[in-house]
Amino acid sequence: MFRAGPSARLTLQFRRALATHASPPTAPATRHSWTKQEIQQIYDSPLLDLVFKAASVHRQYHDPSKIQLCTLMNIKTGGCSEDCSYCSQSSRYATPTKASRLVDIEPVLEAARKAKANGSTRFCMGAAWRDLSGRKRGFERILTMVREIRSMGMEVCTTLGMLSPEQARQLKEAGLTAYNHNLDTSREYYPEVITTRSYDDRLSTISAVRDAGISVCSGGILGLGESDKDRVGLIWEVANMPEHPESFPVNALVPIKGTPLENNEPVPYQTILRTIATARIVMPATIIRLAAGRQTLDETQQAMCFMAGANAVFTGEQMLTTPCSPWDEDKAMMERWGLEGMRSFEQPGVARKEGARLEGHSDAQAAAQGDAPSNIGVLPSA
Repeated sequence: MFRAGPSARLTLQFRRALATHASPPTAPATRHSWTKQEIQQIYDSPLLDLVFKAASVHRQYHDPSKIQLCTLMNIKTGGCSEDCSYCSQSSRYATPTKASRLVDIEPVLEAARKAKANGSTRFCMGAAWRDLSGRKRGFERILTMVREIRSMGMEVCTTLGMLSPEQARQLKEAGLTAYNHNLDTSREYYPEVITTRSYDDRLSTISAVRDAGISVCSGGILGLGESDKDRVGLIWEVANMPEHPESFPVNALVPIKGTPLENNEPVPYQTILRTIATARIVMPATIIRLAAGRQTLDETQQAMCFMAGANAVFTGEQMLTTPCSPWDEDKAMMERWGLEGMRSFEQPGVARKEGARLEGHSDAQAAAQGDAPSNIGVLPSA
């Protein structure tokens, strides 16, 4: 019979001790009663202290080695009647983006298959519309896209403008995982950016999505000309919703020629990092997505964002109208930093809302019950 020598026994005991002491405590309940003053104090704290605290909170609620890979496809480009001052798809501005019709079903499915083959577990589709009024045939086509992509075992997200409760219900029935509807900035600064859709219009769509049982994806854009107070206001708004959004995208403005914001200065990196870290502390269970503008960050800057709590990225060939980091580069970066891709429906909140659709998937069922992944906080063996 093989007997472990003293050295082997000591190594085993050391690993067990590390695993025991590194296991995170039970995560406390999330808060929905933050004040702007509390969030401002967090945001204004010394940057390294802020990142350290955010990293500590992140490890209570998430596996720090996991990053969700998401791919975004523009399924209907340009011609939008809104006046969002950052967007090249508005029909009000002379930009390089040209209007096109809604894409056929098969090219979208092929793009989703390619994304899945490259490791993406969420496929997002965006259409440049104010709302779905008068688009019955187009909406039916999108519902088919949702059903087909969901049948691939992927999470499915759409952003189609404003929704009615009935449209949200139909998307849920088709299998939609999440709906993106960003607030963009604080309520106070919002009129400086958009005038054709009110802040309350956006909140109404978010309520319809949440009431339909769809996960909410709602965040903002940094670099619109807003102040730190506005960034705090954005986080305060989403943090005090009845449910924290499933995901909080952090976009850095990519100025596009022809839009009113084409000459805006790039947002400082420390502003991006502060926003991510503050959002992680205030909304500890939410997925924080590094979205548009990520390609302007070097690898070490991205790694610091992951340390501060970002745990999802958009990857692939393109965002809606701006550049995106390709799959190969992102997977190589993740390997260098000891990160790995998140599985579909791994986030407990998403799994919970999927409910019966995930029957037979034991990992997802465990996540839906709030069980932490077994490898959280455990150092890998040599």
